[in-house]
Amino acid sequence: MTSLRLLRCGPGTSIQDRGRFGWHRHGITSSGAADQMALAAANALVGNPPGTEALELVFLGATIEVRDGPARLALAGAPMPLRLDGHAIADHLSFIIEPGQRLEIGTATAGVYAILAVEGGFAIPPDLGSRSLHRRAGLGGIDGQSLSAGAVIPLTLATPTNRATAALPPLPVTSDQPLRVVLGPQQGHATATGLATFLTAAFTVTNEVDRMACRLGGPSVALAGSFNIVSDGIVPGSVQIPGSGLPIVMLADRQTTGGYPKIATVITPDLRLLVQKRAGEPVRFSAITIEQAEIAARHHASVVADLPRRILELHARAADSSALLAINLAGHASNACDPASWQA
Repeated sequence: MTSLRLLRCGPGTSIQDRGRFGWHRHGITSSGAADQMALAAANALVGNPPGTEALELVFLGATIEVRDGPARLALAGAPMPLRLDGHAIADHLSFIIEPGQRLEIGTATAGVYAILAVEGGFAIPPDLGSRSLHRRAGLGGIDGQSLSAGAVIPLTLATPTNRATAALPPLPVTSDQPLRVVLGPQQGHATATGLATFLTAAFTVTNEVDRMACRLGGPSVALAGSFNIVSDGIVPGSVQIPGSGLPIVMLADRQTTGGYPKIATVITPDLRLLVQKRAGEPVRFSAITIEQAEIAARHHASVVADLPRRILELHARAADSSALLAINLAGHASNACDPASWQA
């Protein structure tokens, strides 16, 4: 069976897909890729459905080889330098790796999370309908653990299908735009001054960030009363205000309930821009209505669904760095997708 072997990888490397759903009442959150657009883009490049499981790389990259057969791969999300047997190749581009070749993925030059998809996905059993690792719950991935050097992951396909090399304009991983939020459900727990601080101040990402949550630094958001409430449900993007007054934004591996006031929720299309921020980078918030959030969500879904049409097919060989790195992907794709915002 064709397999992928990790010779080197950073901590936090894991298998992630769209996530597992329907288990909140049992205390199990969805997990799934931190950057869902990167997951969809990487999968589109290799011809997979958008939620297919893939490798999630966190900042430091990896070194990879394949055994017993070739595989088609593509990297999307945070830009990481790629070298296949010493030849530089572009990200957001599909390529074939043969047995005996070595793929070096370097440290991210911007952002944090990248997705390495393989055509056909991984031949591993799902846990509760998903192959996503939720490390704290010991679910998904391989034996419920993060991946480490020496891990071998069996592939579904013995050999890649016959398809052209595919390219997409790179995903933006940095943005100066405020993250859009819908206020509530407990915005009334903040004072008028506290809410104004939340919507006007510049916060920063602290070192206290992982797949569960992102704690922000900056001015305190004043609460009208106690920071303790009766615990209730938490969703991706929930903004909690603890006793310190410093916001905590809940992410993919969040808990299912929490007892701090949730004064706002970051909308799904903007969450990827938060998870791609590094410690020290600024974060601002801007309130929108539920109706505006629904429009943004529908548009986000349409962009994901339209990814296969936006693929640019190439005829250069994947290891031909002089040809592939010279391609003006943004120019070729400009009629279908704004390369700066990835919006239709």
